[in-house]
Amino acid sequence: MDRTEKKALVASLSSVFAQTSMVVVTQNAGLTVAHVTDLRRKVRAAGANYKVAKNRLATLALDGTQFSGIVPMLKGPTALAWADDPVAVAKVIVEFAKTNDKLVVLGGSLGSQVLDVSGIKALAELPSLDVLRAQLVGLISTPATRIAAVTQAPAAQLARVFGAYAKTGEAA
Repeated sequence: MDRTEKKALVASLSSVFAQTSMVVVTQNAGLTVAHVTDLRRKVRAAGANYKVAKNRLATLALDGTQFSGIVPMLKGPTALAWADDPVAVAKVIVEFAKTNDKLVVLGGSLGSQVLDVSGIKALAELPSLDVLRAQLVGLISTPATRIAAVTQAPAAQLARVFGAYAKTGEAA
């Protein structure tokens, strides 16, 4: 990799770090090409990205961003995963690390907040953004359906009373 390619990589990583909300740092010593390809496919399906970058170039790209706190984690064979949905990227990485012991989660950063391994695992246990939206819509719509049922109940009771009175009138 020559100097211009390195500058281009640092510039592209800097622009990515300026736009994203979550970065996860992993150590991938001993992963086969098939495992890395499988991991990248899963990460891409979750709407995230996974990149192996030289630590020095990643450090240069992180300099001056909100993720500069993860620079001490960049030692040895590391890779970075990032996404706008923090839960999605954490879920995919943690699930893959459970099935493959050669992928080790070192930590990450959610905005300017540096997270350790337990923080990433706790984030992975949260429901995804789509599930949270569905729960919110359910919470909003439940009171509305209850209000509609309550306002219709007196009219339904009146109709039953009139129907019963009409039946007793016909019987008499």
